Amino acid sequence: MRSRRSRQETAFAFAVVALGVGLAIGTALLPSEGGYSGIGPSFMPAMVSAGTIIVGAWLAFEALTGGWRNRSPEDPAARGEHAFLPAAFAWVSAGLLAQMALIGLAGFVLSSALLFACVARGFGSRRALRDAAIGLALALVVYFFFTRALSVNLPAGRLFGG
Repeated sequence: MRSRRSRQETAFAFAVVALGVGLAIGTALLPSEGGYSGIGPSFMPAMVSAGTIIVGAWLAFEALTGGWRNRSPEDPAARGEHAFLPAAFAWVSAGLLAQMALIGLAGFVLSSALLFACVARGFGSRRALRDAAIGLALALVVYFFFTRALSVNLPAGRLFGG
């Protein structure tokens, strides 16, 4: 079992390194001239690719010197995790899909309130009206913060005459 796991760990580690190298190659194709701050559009992708290569190299070192240490158990229950709940996954996914579909028509506030209510339902809440009210209040606060304080345009929808 240990040798199979070690081969899998080594293969995964080198796949992470290969991903980092691919990111670095893509980054090298980006323009690198800096703007007013001297940092160009390739700076953050370069940091991400370097970090990915470093993490992959670390994983490879661990895998090649005896396997990953301090691994969590394979069994989700032994790690203290809950079992996968298809209904919860469906509620959260439905909320995300509904927000994506409705944000242009209903606006940020209403679609986000619906998303909040669906996620709350997915997490086990049975109080749909309360969840929708909390979601509406939070979405209003976020909407006004972004539109008024940060001057970021969010879809207003029908609620604000958009």
